Amino acid sequence: MKLYFLRHGLASHDNWIRPDFERPLNQKGIERMKLTAKCLQKLDLGLEVLLSSPLVRARQTAEIATDGLDPRPVFQLDERLSPGFDLAALETILHDFVGVEALMVVGHEPDFSEVIGDLIGGAQIVVKKGSLARIDLHGLAPPRGSLVWMVPPKLLVQ
Repeated sequence: MKLYFLRHGLASHDNWIRPDFERPLNQKGIERMKLTAKCLQKLDLGLEVLLSSPLVRARQTAEIATDGLDPRPVFQLDERLSPGFDLAALETILHDFVGVEALMVVGHEPDFSEVIGDLIGGAQIVVKKGSLARIDLHGLAPPRGSLVWMVPPKLLVQ
């Protein structure tokens, strides 16, 4: 399975007083994610399923990314991708999607850096907002794989 990790885009911070769950992408985040969606279409990832954390900024990121894809993958919100996402949560997700060849998850830091590091044998990486990483999985229980590439947001929005 090809497993893609897309971290949510730039989100509002200034004077945000409502619950963090509701914090949306800011205007720059929306604009950059639309450019990323065009790049995702050009990359022709063959996505079958796109799962997103239910937090507003991740959901918005996933919706923008999904809107740009043809054919359009199945899109679902998944509580397991909320903050606190870990390797055990990923294992349960992968179990639910056995047979899928290309799956994208949209979520948060520091979870994505830690999970990707665990997947590839303990590496230290940082997944910046709007970054995309591809892991080719070798095993599902426990999940193990190889980092094929990680693209920073600056390259995705060109």
